[in-house]
Amino acid sequence: MPHLINAMEQLDRHITIVPNFPKPGIDFKDITPLLGSAPAFALAVVGMITPWRDAGITHVIAIESRGFIFGAPIALGLGASFVPVRKPGKLPRTVFREAYALEYGTDAVEMHADAIPPDARVLIVDDVLATGGTALAVSRLVQSAGAAVAGYGFLIELMDLGARRHFGEARIEATLRY
Repeated sequence: MPHLINAMEQLDRHITIVPNFPKPGIDFKDITPLLGSAPAFALAVVGMITPWRDAGITHVIAIESRGFIFGAPIALGLGASFVPVRKPGKLPRTVFREAYALEYGTDAVEMHADAIPPDARVLIVDDVLATGGTALAVSRLVQSAGAAVAGYGFLIELMDLGARRHFGEARIEATLRY
């Protein structure tokens, strides 16, 4: 356990808190210093892979755009396929589309309709779990393909926002919690 605590402390030192960004009252967790340190980035990726090593993951779906940073190396580490989920209009073939609510308005995500087979065991990856709206929209995309979501992996979970309550019994792993 001391090794794990030391690793989390190392990662935490590479997260910069930016007060009042993007608006007053928000303490933004800036991951760019972590990405700028090869040892910290490697430690973060290993930390995100480790809980899923024996979960039989066949596909890692990462959410545009910061999720791609973590999703691709996690897929490689798990020996799984990588599937990008993008904003509308960015994918060239037939897509599944799922809309979701924002604080003010809506947005949508898309995935190629043939990206995952019905027998896939999917890990959904993103950098931050905030309200959970985007990750839940992606889970509906996975269901549209007839596949199963094995769980969700995040670098950071913002605990005060209480997103876990929207996921029911789903497995959620977050490397850092604030």
